[in-house]
Amino acid sequence: MSLEIRAPWLEAETTKAVWSALTADGAFVRFVGGCVRNAVINGPPTDVDLVIDRAPEGAVDLLDRAGIRVEPTGFDHGVVMAVLDGQSFEIASMRRDVTPDGRRSKVEFGADILEDAQRRDFTINALYADEHGHVEDPIGWALSDLEARRVRFIGSPAKRIQEDYLRILRLFRFHAWYGEGEMEPPGLVACAGLAGGLERVSRERIGAEIMKLLAAPDPSIALKAIEETGVMEHALPEARRNGPFAALVALERRYGLQPVDPLRRLALLTRGAAPEEVMERLRLSRHTANELAARSVSYPITDSSTARRLGYERGAEAARDVMLIAAADGGPAIHARWVGDINEGARQKLPVTANDLIDVGFTPGPRLGAALASAERDWVASDFVLDRATLVSRASEMREAG
Repeated sequence: MSLEIRAPWLEAETTKAVWSALTADGAFVRFVGGCVRNAVINGPPTDVDLVIDRAPEGAVDLLDRAGIRVEPTGFDHGVVMAVLDGQSFEIASMRRDVTPDGRRSKVEFGADILEDAQRRDFTINALYADEHGHVEDPIGWALSDLEARRVRFIGSPAKRIQEDYLRILRLFRFHAWYGEGEMEPPGLVACAGLAGGLERVSRERIGAEIMKLLAAPDPSIALKAIEETGVMEHALPEARRNGPFAALVALERRYGLQPVDPLRRLALLTRGAAPEEVMERLRLSRHTANELAARSVSYPITDSSTARRLGYERGAEAARDVMLIAAADGGPAIHARWVGDINEGARQKLPVTANDLIDVGFTPGPRLGAALASAERDWVASDFVLDRATLVSRASEMREAG
């Protein structure tokens, strides 16, 4: 199959400069992987990756000669990063794997394009292109798999997984993004049998992979397969079983929530688990853990008043997600007015301050804090109706009484 791609990254001056630098003395260079794959299907742009038939030292020398900054990221494994005008290009020396240990493989440089293709994970990632956009499919069926939206390992699934156990999760992630229909049985069988190998993968890598999976337009089929193969027990045991993801995806589409927020999906996936445990499991940042906690459901929205309250307590975005999660999980059906109510609640600001209470006789300390908290509770309970004068008066009466 002869194919030529067109993409903005291919025509960019930075891309042309890096290509010229790497091919200055006749080296064999090709674009590879996601940038080619997505250009074929007119998908969103990805990072621009290249391969070269030189050892990493040779790639660095070529880039240095052209005055292009180099970051030796992954140098020991044949990868360097070229940085030009704020854009990064990952350049891998074509190589073959030897003595894999399930996390990373020792490599030998100097492979040809077929050998390089055969060591990649999935057929759809083994596509190459030259500077003119001519696509090459060394293994012979990458393009047909991409056209069929079929995600499968190159060669033996078990062998590919044992080279890097993170490929178990990558299979599900790539199916969520690029696959259609049910997943390929040989890959699922291998993932089920080797799922325990995920214990050898860092939690940071697992967390990043799960978040990428959850950001797919519809991860429902992939998540069901992760659960059925037993992979989820090793990747995220805090996840609930039989989560209603199809219902959540339908609600997201109904309300035009694009791009997808993986936090909302993670909150549904781990509903009932402590956010701190999920944070530790996936090595999430403290900020992400706090956002996850804000989406845990403590009470359902049943009317405009509770919608405004939730908007005030958690902010518009988190409150909206709580509403969607509860509805997807069999809670109250969403009323159109609740979105506006949530936004109204999020705009509310407590009309009384600590200084207002100090002006009527409070002194800084625990009693002042308790009085301010009580005023806020009364104000929220009134559906944000009580004004500053009433709240101050009530606080003053409480102080005098007590």
